Amino acid sequence: MPDLLLEVLSEEIPARMQAGGAQELEKQVCSRLKDARLAYEGAETFATPRRLALIVSGLPDVQPDITVERKGPRVDAPEKAIAGFLKSTGLTLDDCEQRETPKGPVWFAVKQEEGRPAADLLAELLPQALAAVSWPKSMRWDESGVRWVRPIRSILCLLDDAVVPFRFGAVESGRTTQGHRFLEPGPHTIADAGSYEAALESAKVMLSRAGRAIKIAGEANALTQSKALELPGDVPLTGENAGLVEWPMVLMGSIDKHFMDLPPEVLRSAMSKHQRYFSVLREDGRPAPRFIMVANSETADGTAAIIAGNERVLRARLADARFFWEQDRRVPLADRVRQLEGVVFHARLGSMKDKAERIANLARNLCIAFRDTNEDWAADADPEQAYRAGLLCKADLVTEIVGEFPDLQGIMGRYYAEADHEAVAVSEAMAQHYAPQSPYYQLAMPPVSLAVALADKLDTLAGFFAVDERPTGSKDPFALRRAALGVIKLVIGDELRLSLREWLAKALNGYGALLPPEPGRNATEDALIEFFADRFKVYIRDHGFRHDQVSAVFGVDGEDDLSRIFKRVEALDRFIKSDDGANLLTAYRRAANILRIEEKKDGRRYYGRAVTRLLTDKEEQVLHTRITDALFRADTALAREDFGEAMESVASLREPVDAFFDRVTVNSDVPELRHNRLLMLSAIRATLDRVADFSKIEG
Repeated sequence: MPDLLLEVLSEEIPARMQAGGAQELEKQVCSRLKDARLAYEGAETFATPRRLALIVSGLPDVQPDITVERKGPRVDAPEKAIAGFLKSTGLTLDDCEQRETPKGPVWFAVKQEEGRPAADLLAELLPQALAAVSWPKSMRWDESGVRWVRPIRSILCLLDDAVVPFRFGAVESGRTTQGHRFLEPGPHTIADAGSYEAALESAKVMLSRAGRAIKIAGEANALTQSKALELPGDVPLTGENAGLVEWPMVLMGSIDKHFMDLPPEVLRSAMSKHQRYFSVLREDGRPAPRFIMVANSETADGTAAIIAGNERVLRARLADARFFWEQDRRVPLADRVRQLEGVVFHARLGSMKDKAERIANLARNLCIAFRDTNEDWAADADPEQAYRAGLLCKADLVTEIVGEFPDLQGIMGRYYAEADHEAVAVSEAMAQHYAPQSPYYQLAMPPVSLAVALADKLDTLAGFFAVDERPTGSKDPFALRRAALGVIKLVIGDELRLSLREWLAKALNGYGALLPPEPGRNATEDALIEFFADRFKVYIRDHGFRHDQVSAVFGVDGEDDLSRIFKRVEALDRFIKSDDGANLLTAYRRAANILRIEEKKDGRRYYGRAVTRLLTDKEEQVLHTRITDALFRADTALAREDFGEAMESVASLREPVDAFFDRVTVNSDVPELRHNRLLMLSAIRATLDRVADFSKIEG
């Protein structure tokens, strides 16, 4: 069975778009192969900076024959209707069949369609597939009007050893491709799909992106180890470099020693973010005056010119960084807070200075609340340090070095705070206030850092919800989903105890006149709580729990303590997975269904205690006693937040509930007995609802 080889050679494709482009190419081609009834055994994609390639193996030579049937009018239909049917099918009445249907005898047109050669079909569907490939950004480059990520230079398309002829824009398919742009630039003829990868290898093109990444990582490690140095494992940077070269050459360069007193993060950002170089460390973890680069060519002198050129580029970049670093330290951070007035946070929410003041006030109040818990860890929760850190945490946004290296927000704030002799807790909080996205984030953050990080996110969420700038569908321009998830991770990771609604309300208060009037204020709080519930479901899913378990716990008895909700979900998950829990859940649904039906029929709600003297059967007497005991034990356990024991308390109802349903007739002919037994069902429902809203558990 033949194999299809398709390669689109173009100008350089951005590294970030290569993997997605290869997936899109496979999707568009393979979906059309299926529609054309061309079954295949497998498909493999390849991407380099200049080409996307697809190999589809095990295609048939010819499309399979099929029988096409089309239902027509009834046999006794008017002649005009039958004539129209025959005309549309191109058949005569002798070619049609009569079949009995529930509506009587009907004409069916039946004809055999012979399969077409695969090569002919491919020539039609491949241009359509290429035109349908979606890119984040694409361009036109000639009068043909076709779009691709970059100008297409050639198309290679073979079915086994034969060219599949088609035209896409101004380019016609053939059997030639080009090798490496500098090392083997000439045209190369490809015999078939089986020899394609080897032919490119001989033309200095490594087709496999994974292979290029492995080569880069291996040679980089070998180079650093030869100098008794270490290479931090930077997987994204390795992948990005693999997307920038077709024939990777890994080299080591030197950094001028007078740049080594720059903050390590500045060195790393200048190399990795701007130049795609790997930073190198000494054995003690300090930056070494070396860097690793990945080249895509060779020079006549080996690699000396390439290394010298890259060292010259990095020297200029670090010289700029050094100048910014020296200039920035001349102005204290406290003086930069005033400059934040000129930085807009949002057109309807004021400046970054306004935001810094709100963060400062909220962080101070959070530290006061931490201290009130009397927990040992809260001893360092200094409200004034939290206020100071909140006020300064955005000041580095107006420094020159953050303008040049935006990824160093917060990080540089710490260095400038240390230079200004701010308290250690203040400088730490500035570095960590973007947590959990901050590289310095860790569980058990200092309380001042935790307060500032929470205040920043709560303020952002409150402000944008107050002015109705909320995420819609897949759009979240202000990263509010990430902010909410950050709050959840911080609260649960550090086992904080706080009322979400209370602190969202305090964050809203910080906006003063910008707040919506009542009842819009309450609606904003409700929308925020609902938003957090949705984000909590995402967080829970990543921990192996189900979203409906969050729905069953979130908001029960006004529950909005995220740490407590997480513990409830853990206990609920264990309960539902147990035999007692699963069976009791079934009994709960049975009780709830009966109550719903009977309450609708009677036009009333059954709620309250059953009358003891009307408990005539032994099973309902036992159940009544066990419910009273379970309710007491559950309330006691909930009061001390032992959610596991609360679940065990209601689990003890399984046997008496089963016995009640097996032997007691709820809808008794005696009205007062029926009423009393419906109250028993409501007691079952109410007891279980004390630990979770079981009506929201699915499955």
